Amino acid sequence: MFTGLIEACGAICGIEPSGPGIRLTIAAIRFFDSLAIGDSVSIDGCCLTMVSRDHDRASFEAGPETLQRTNLRRLTIGSQVNLERATSVGSPLGGHLVTGHIDAVGIVTERVDSGDWSDVWFRVPRSLTRQMACKGSVAVDGVSLTLVNVRDDQFSVALIPHTLSMTTLGRLRDGDEVNVESDILAKYVERQLINSGVIRREGSN
Repeated sequence: MFTGLIEACGAICGIEPSGPGIRLTIAAIRFFDSLAIGDSVSIDGCCLTMVSRDHDRASFEAGPETLQRTNLRRLTIGSQVNLERATSVGSPLGGHLVTGHIDAVGIVTERVDSGDWSDVWFRVPRSLTRQMACKGSVAVDGVSLTLVNVRDDQFSVALIPHTLSMTTLGRLRDGDEVNVESDILAKYVERQLINSGVIRREGSN
């Protein structure tokens, strides 16, 4: 479990085939110092297991399911990624509960910069916006954000200068793909409403 508060940005320095998936090697100064083999790390919002480490570099394996459902398949040597270590019980919850299980890949449809601030719109499947509400929470590339507006297949967030400078979201442009995870609490509420017949499952008649 994570909180969506990014601790560091790393750079992809290795991409190799690994069985049906790939092995990603990431360089990040001092970030991996307190981690051990087998620990979980959020990489652009995806929970992956550290399988090896050599000083400031660590490797992770991503399987076919992860590559199909996330934007990790787009990574190249030099790509920057957001990093967060798994949280522990009793730690401050400055963001919101983030599982590291990506729901969908979103597309940046508009970015409006106002001085050092930015408003960004993303397009996602309608099944995902059903789990969103204005002033609720969403994780974009692993970053905990507050929803500003929610439409049928789009949502927007306001990015403050700190977020723009300390995460990869500052580099977002129209057409970019991002990993999106909706609030886990909203998932459980929707499931209960479906089971009780209050709302219909997406795609049902």
